[in-house]
Amino acid sequence: MDTESMRKSLFFLPLFFLVSFVFAQSIPDGYQAAKSNLQNGNYWEAMNAFRQFTDESKYGDLALYAAFHAGEAAIKANQAQVAIDLLKPLAKRSWSHQNESKILLAEAYFLNKNPLDALPVVASVEGEKYDNRASNLTFDYLVKESPDFLIRNLKEYQNLPVYTAALSAVLRKKNVLSSDEKSLFYELQGQSQNWSSTGSNNGVFDLVVILPFSNTNNTIVTEGFVYELYQGIQLAVNLLQKQGMSVSLSTFDSKRSVDALRGILEEEKVQNADAIIGPIYPEETDLVSSFAEVAKIPFIHPLSNLGDRFVGNSFSYLFRPSSENIAEGIAKGLKSSVSGNRVAIAFGGSSRDSKVAELLKGKLESDGFQLVNYQEVSPRNAASFLTDLGIRPTLDSVEVLVDQVVVLSDDPNMADPILSLVESVTTAVPIFVMDSWLTFNFANYEMLPYDNFYFISNNTPNFESEEMTRLKDRFYQRYSFFPSTNSILGFELVQWLSSHLKPDSDLDFRTSLDQQVFQTGELTWGFNFQNSNSNRYVPVFHFVEGELKPLNNP
Repeated sequence: MDTESMRKSLFFLPLFFLVSFVFAQSIPDGYQAAKSNLQNGNYWEAMNAFRQFTDESKYGDLALYAAFHAGEAAIKANQAQVAIDLLKPLAKRSWSHQNESKILLAEAYFLNKNPLDALPVVASVEGEKYDNRASNLTFDYLVKESPDFLIRNLKEYQNLPVYTAALSAVLRKKNVLSSDEKSLFYELQGQSQNWSSTGSNNGVFDLVVILPFSNTNNTIVTEGFVYELYQGIQLAVNLLQKQGMSVSLSTFDSKRSVDALRGILEEEKVQNADAIIGPIYPEETDLVSSFAEVAKIPFIHPLSNLGDRFVGNSFSYLFRPSSENIAEGIAKGLKSSVSGNRVAIAFGGSSRDSKVAELLKGKLESDGFQLVNYQEVSPRNAASFLTDLGIRPTLDSVEVLVDQVVVLSDDPNMADPILSLVESVTTAVPIFVMDSWLTFNFANYEMLPYDNFYFISNNTPNFESEEMTRLKDRFYQRYSFFPSTNSILGFELVQWLSSHLKPDSDLDFRTSLDQQVFQTGELTWGFNFQNSNSNRYVPVFHFVEGELKPLNNP
């Protein structure tokens, strides 16, 4: 129902109210004249005429009806503030037409360009008949608002269906969506689906994997990080089955298509899963996250550190630490090194890098550190970032301007010039880098003149553990090569899930996570998901006599 239809429906309310009142007392001639003016479209005259009968001490219950119709006429006369003044007391009052009063008051607020005053009134309307009227009215006004306004206030009104419906409609009309708007649009689309889950309860660990196996040509790709991740998942499932656990693995190709993904989420195996791994890309994960919340099935993003979009979601998890977790872990590491309070932060261009840098900057400043430099860098100027701080390849006496350096990037092209520079420096300034730098084949940390490097955990594999040795053997026997980091993480993810989703356990996933402050990993250094939807355990590692050791223990 559009706004005009709403007004037409309310137009007949005077007749309805009059019938209910006529048995109580005679109607004054002036009230009858006001009613005629309202019916004939003489809104200004009607408004003023009805206002003559709003004194309750003189006219009793008739004053309530007069105030209501005066407010209705004021809206039609475009006198929004007058309508608000008349209708506000009626909307607060418990009387037979309180809901109709609220609907008119909400319209007056919208007309007066006060949508944030209107929305709480709309939310307070009770009864399906009135709720539908209020929602139709609200939708017609909200779809005229800007996307920025609706997104900015989404957190407060995300539980109001008409609000999210209007936002979805506004985003759909935009020709170009930003990445955040696109993610939000797909999430809202997911919320509109009628999903459900009955749960299998069949004594089997039912695992669903949804990954983008196809490329843009709809050809299945058997290489790259997605396939590597899946190889680890598959090997872990096979091992659990050999160990006697009842495990079912159902795999789906998302094809990087939201339409294809919607079809996958209708599959019975997906709706009865115990856990869902993947997909990877934001527009897909937002849809699956919405599904997970409705179906109450744990959904785990296997690789991302960006968990902002899952805040407030009870069934959406990051297997790795969030950006916030990483920033917290680095801050603890900087304090543990006891090298000084002057810190410089360099970060790459990825969303993760800039997010961690921003969070870390705030933490260090609040903890009393002195931020010497804070800069986005590229492979071209990565080395000069250090030399500008006085870290230079020379034996000359050079004043070093910094006590500790943080470099946030997984890019080997960023690491290469920094490592080349540090090989010839004469200062032992600690440099904190992501643990991915451990896997770069051009890096030989044992040959450096100083133990400058500290490695920030992102579910760091424990390469020297006995379990890792056994995994390498199993992996080589099956695939004829050794596992990549992504394969290791895929294997570890299934092991971690199976430890909390045992078919014979009475604990749900969340409760099981909360009961463990720290959980030792099979192939990584461990986890802490207590009261968290991401891994809070982010140690910083350092080589001690050639062996990688964590600075900050759990």
